[in-house]
Amino acid sequence: MSEIKPNEVYTTSETQQLLKISNSTMKRLIKRGLLRANKIGKQYRILGHVLLKMLSPTIDERATDLYQKVKRKTVEKTKNW
Repeated sequence: MSEIKPNEVYTTSETQQLLKISNSTMKRLIKRGLLRANKIGKQYRILGHVLLKMLSPTIDERATDLYQKVKRKTVEKTKNW
């Protein structure tokens, strides 16, 4: 089983494999706006953060909180440089 990484960018094929869904289901999720995807050229890309938020909001919140904590510490440490 693969781990979904919040800062990773996934193709629709990779997302299908991670979610174990068909191509038609993937298209339907994107078309209805249930899965936010960015179109680059003729292909869609999905952020890992979006997948985590869709699958488990609590995991997404923890990842976001951790990121914000690290960011605050970094800003605090480097503000006097």
